[in-house]
Amino acid sequence: MRKTASLILLLSATSLLGQEAKKIEVEGGTPDETASTRLAFFGEKTAVGQFAINYGRPAWRAAYDAPGAFDKMTKGKVWRMGMNFWTTFYTDLPLTISGTSVAPGLYFLGVDRAADGSWSLAFIDPVKTRAGHVDAFYMDQAKVEFKAPLHEEAPEKDAVQKLTVTIDHGAADIKKATLRIAWGHLALSAPVAVTLGS
Repeated sequence: MRKTASLILLLSATSLLGQEAKKIEVEGGTPDETASTRLAFFGEKTAVGQFAINYGRPAWRAAYDAPGAFDKMTKGKVWRMGMNFWTTFYTDLPLTISGTSVAPGLYFLGVDRAADGSWSLAFIDPVKTRAGHVDAFYMDQAKVEFKAPLHEEAPEKDAVQKLTVTIDHGAADIKKATLRIAWGHLALSAPVAVTLGS
């Protein structure tokens, strides 16, 4: 009797596993459009440090221009800030972004938009995200570790057709930079202070 019950349970479990496997789909494998922006600092004979953002470049869609469409898509949510694989932020230098300390390390990035419309960079721990097998498509399942405020600039008159992220260093002080995000009519920025040591 026990052997029969065990066999039925085993067959049921195997059947369920087979059904679950049928629900799994795969995508990708072909090159997509990605971009990278970075600031690197060099001494006379060695590199001093760098920070960089790597991201996929989603296209702006005309549907986002419909009244209220972009707000509905973003308000009260964390936007993935890219497409396909996670947008990554790497730094081997201590940074301060909009007054928020960012320790050297590797982060996944998103953009948080609060219900009041204010924007922030959202920093996500890739180790925790990997442990949960969370894909960037399911951004709402990723835990935001900390945020750095973003300033909303005057909207772009002509829509920026593909997401563009830049880091501009200061002409007068190389330890000061500006991070900029442009997509569609959205323009965001944040001041970045770099700690280079003595």
